[in-house]
Amino acid sequence: MIVVTDTSVVLNLCWLRLESLLPAIYEDVLSPHQVRLEFERKAATDPRFIGLRFPSFITVADPTSIPTTLANNADLDAGEIAAIALAVERGIADVLIDESYGRAAALALGLHVSGLLGVLIEGRQRQLVPALRPLLDSLAAGARFWMHPRLCEQVLRIAGETP
Repeated sequence: MIVVTDTSVVLNLCWLRLESLLPAIYEDVLSPHQVRLEFERKAATDPRFIGLRFPSFITVADPTSIPTTLANNADLDAGEIAAIALAVERGIADVLIDESYGRAAALALGLHVSGLLGVLIEGRQRQLVPALRPLLDSLAAGARFWMHPRLCEQVLRIAGETP
């Protein structure tokens, strides 16, 4: 399966030192230049992410055009727009986006959407990570990755870590 990713998923996987989950789960991972630039900007300026490097296994490619529905959506950032446009243009059904507006825009265009938590669940189900709770706790505390407590419990339940 080929997937297009937005910044948050890659950035937080790198922060967890689990970026290797992406090539373990997906045949190929694509990202537009906008996503790489956003990643590199955060890795250079945000204390949480200082020193992280954009993974070399991610193929960087840009869409040749942006659908009007995306270009006119003020709720989306440039990386989300480019990632969704790239997936649509290349006929790639799967995208990795964490932000709710980006997820909604991708779903409206008929794409399948997952995010950081979906990748972590898949990694757990494939026994590529031993447990999710420590990762979720670490994300919340160190990377300030916010998730509703009910979502956290749902993720743990799906991963088989709660009764």
